Amino acid sequence: MLQSRSFVKKTKKGKVLKVVREHYLRDDIYSGTPLDRECPPDCYKLSGEAAHYLLVDTNVVLHQMDLLEHPAVCDVIVTSVVLEEVKARNASVYQRLRQLIASDTKRFFVFANEHHRETYVTAEPGESPNDRNDRAIRVAADWYTKRLPARKLILLTDDAENRRKAGELGVQALGSAAYTRQRATEQPELQDLVAAAVAARGEDEQQQQQEDGGSAAAGAAVGGGSGAGKHKERGRSAKRQRVYEDHRPMSDITAGIKAGRYHQGALRVNRFNSFEGWVGSESVGADILVSGRIDMNRAMEGDIVAVELLPEDQWRGPSNKLPAGAAAGGDAAAAADGDEEAEPAPEGAHIAQVDPGEHYGEDAAAAGGAAAKRPTAKVVGIIRRNWRTRGYCGSLQPPKAGAAGGSANHTTSLLFCPVERRFPYIRIQTRQASTLAHQRLVVAIDSWEADSLYPCGHYVRSLGPIGDKDTETEVLLIENDINTSPFTAAVHACVPPLPWAVSEADLSDPNRADLRHLCVCSVDPPGCRDIDDALHVRHLPGGNLELGVHIADVTHFLHPATAMDDEASARATTVYLVQRRIDMLPKPLTEDICSLRADVERLAFSVIWEVTPDAEILSSRFTKSVIRSRAALTYAEAQSRIDDPRLTDDISTNLRSLNALARVLRRKRTQRGALSLASPEVKFEIDTETHDPLDVGMYQVREANQMVEEMMLLANCTVAKFTLRHFPACAMLRRHPVPPPRQFEPLLRAAAAAGVSIDPSSSKTLAESLDRAVRADDPYFNKLIRIMATRCMTQAVYLSSGEVSAPEYHHYGLAAPLYTHFTSPIRRYADVLVHRVLMAALGLRPLPESLRDRELMHGVVDNLNTRHRNAQMAGRASVELHTLIFFRSRQVVADARVTKVRANGLIVFVPKYGIEGPVYLDDDAAANGGADGGGKKKKSAAAAAADSAYVYDEEKQTVRSKDGGAHYTVFDKCAVRICVEEATGNRRQLVLRLVPRGELPASEQMN
Repeated sequence: MLQSRSFVKKTKKGKVLKVVREHYLRDDIYSGTPLDRECPPDCYKLSGEAAHYLLVDTNVVLHQMDLLEHPAVCDVIVTSVVLEEVKARNASVYQRLRQLIASDTKRFFVFANEHHRETYVTAEPGESPNDRNDRAIRVAADWYTKRLPARKLILLTDDAENRRKAGELGVQALGSAAYTRQRATEQPELQDLVAAAVAARGEDEQQQQQEDGGSAAAGAAVGGGSGAGKHKERGRSAKRQRVYEDHRPMSDITAGIKAGRYHQGALRVNRFNSFEGWVGSESVGADILVSGRIDMNRAMEGDIVAVELLPEDQWRGPSNKLPAGAAAGGDAAAAADGDEEAEPAPEGAHIAQVDPGEHYGEDAAAAGGAAAKRPTAKVVGIIRRNWRTRGYCGSLQPPKAGAAGGSANHTTSLLFCPVERRFPYIRIQTRQASTLAHQRLVVAIDSWEADSLYPCGHYVRSLGPIGDKDTETEVLLIENDINTSPFTAAVHACVPPLPWAVSEADLSDPNRADLRHLCVCSVDPPGCRDIDDALHVRHLPGGNLELGVHIADVTHFLHPATAMDDEASARATTVYLVQRRIDMLPKPLTEDICSLRADVERLAFSVIWEVTPDAEILSSRFTKSVIRSRAALTYAEAQSRIDDPRLTDDISTNLRSLNALARVLRRKRTQRGALSLASPEVKFEIDTETHDPLDVGMYQVREANQMVEEMMLLANCTVAKFTLRHFPACAMLRRHPVPPPRQFEPLLRAAAAAGVSIDPSSSKTLAESLDRAVRADDPYFNKLIRIMATRCMTQAVYLSSGEVSAPEYHHYGLAAPLYTHFTSPIRRYADVLVHRVLMAALGLRPLPESLRDRELMHGVVDNLNTRHRNAQMAGRASVELHTLIFFRSRQVVADARVTKVRANGLIVFVPKYGIEGPVYLDDDAAANGGADGGGKKKKSAAAAAADSAYVYDEEKQTVRSKDGGAHYTVFDKCAVRICVEEATGNRRQLVLRLVPRGELPASEQMN
């Protein structure tokens, strides 16, 4: 059957066209259930033994996905109209829905109602698209109801009007809350999964209040408001005091931005102070400070917000104190609310992270302290929320003494404390309070109304016991959005079967050079199994040398537009934790087929140069190749061969030649202005049985590490130049933007306090300044300065060359005009793309059309940068977790260095363990230190200074006791005791406390 409709439209050039759209309707679309006599067996998807089938509407899919993903919710019918609506409205939820549909155990069946003759509906006159789609869903539900046994089908919808109209058709319809209540006996946890802000609409919630007597007796409160903002929390007054200002209507925001009254930007929340954030604004020309709970007005990390500048006499600077304890969350609204808790204390000690640009806005801007006022604003509207669809990890705050506990029949209202301190508490309702009390949980946010101090959300799932290593590892993976799901059968189908070996076809390929005769070796960290790169060098007649970098030929096996390529593109990078690795590609590829292991033939993509003994590049060439690595060495093994002149075998002598070239290459890079920065990397000795850390210490960087680094840098730069020359509009590059001058403020202030001059006007002057920043009596001083300099850097990012102008290709840190990532295709998808561009430039394969699509590549590049950043953060979080486990059963006194001075304490760095954290000077710092929470009456800066036992000199970066007994300056040596203590929200954290240096063993003291 053919349905058609026609309409006319006007083109941009004014031409009128008639458009006819045809819609084919069929009779051979089946129900997918064995309970329907007309459905053939090969179309069965739904179980004939199911107690009931659910047919869901669009809003249930969009807002109740956590409920639908529960293992107990199976045999669900998704109409094609719902599938298309979800695809158009939320890509993330759509992907989750597609995964459910693909699952064999969940039995989600797609019914093509839009193509079935009996269920297709046309819009009635005056009917909106939304109402037409709702009617189509009801018609499909009616179609199923007539083919199934009585009461077998349930239309699941949280729209009361939709339920009413379904009832008129004789279709059984329930809301999410009513449905989960019906299943409470068998699956009580389902009720916690319901997004109350949506499910509370209509008569379901009214009926529940009648059944529970308002739930006041149970001390319960339904979290959140309805989408219309009319739903009130049960058990609370309908006239609750308003905490926040209403957000401006979007029409007002748009007009205000155009008029210059408001400014738009993404909110970045201080990771040490959840009530201080920054909004980047091009219209103001500087980052705008938003300080205090009330002025943040329910905005959260990553939200796109509209802000209104405060009068200049109300501008202020970031706090010059270490945030601490209750002061981080003290709030007048909390006092008025009666049952709200204080926000959690700030994070304790942590592994020193020196990610470029990470501390800007918290640290760099704070260099001016409270006295240096910044443009300050309040949030007047949320343009786009950035609430996580994956939820937030954390734990429940214990209920107050005397509060009713949750049970299968009664709901308890509790505060959920996220592990990430950027985020506020979340109020949830649960019937499992006692069961969940000591568990790590995932919670999703549903709403945040103006009369609610905290956002309201719902329970998603439990991860395991608090403090358990596997549980906490799962937490850090979820927090950093790391995909740990197994590779699908479709992905594994793309991998050649094992055992695999180089074939005769590979060896006879005229485009692949046979380099098996070369003395090639690899140098990697111990335990490395995914070996991306190998090296060779040989002397040529006439005194020059041939230098080769050989990279795993991943693209020989990974082809565009395949399931494996799609998965690799989405994952973007391999993630390395202390005790495990989450691969970008299946292990048969990463550890065997592609890995350049010793004594086996492998396919490679090689870059080969002819160089002089002084490392001058005379020529370069690229080729696919076959190699046979002679050795897979660790850095320590390679260094031992380099250092031992008695070893005269080919591998050892070649390593010494490679190292000599690397020294020259490094010297030349430094002369061009390349920066030599420092990062306090940590290594662990892990128990082979328990996998717990036995020891922790700083990672030793050897000359062998630098040798490999120089060779990889040379290969990457060479490939970048070649690919850009052939494909100037779509080469994949990596750029490092020049840091804005203001980001150097913390470094300049600290260096000046130490009598050192730093010139950051260019990378070359900065490098020269860092080289001069030495103290004869303090050999560690230069490394501290370099660590601080690293924190001033911007983040290096990937880009497609057509996105920016040529001057922006520059890599500041390397002082390189062009740079890319070519050398790690096993673990980085960016390198895979570079290999494809290089193959096209060499004429080996056509350039994939996707690489020419600017819009598509923009999304790919964004994902590469996001996933790269997430992987870094997950790796660091894993290091912090294992450090915490190591110190959980011991207390240690260690030497430390002061890296920052604040009015109420210090930030110190412990070189031996790579730990950095706060040390408080005032005994009452936990109660009175820290940033303004926006609430409880706060002392003025003058009053707080008068009460303090210490005097802070911001210019000189010193803090001293008023009685003259103690004096601390940036870079000072001190001793600290390291221990683990329980903190707010079931957080165990490292705590540092100053102790007399006399308690430090002489062997532990730094020179």
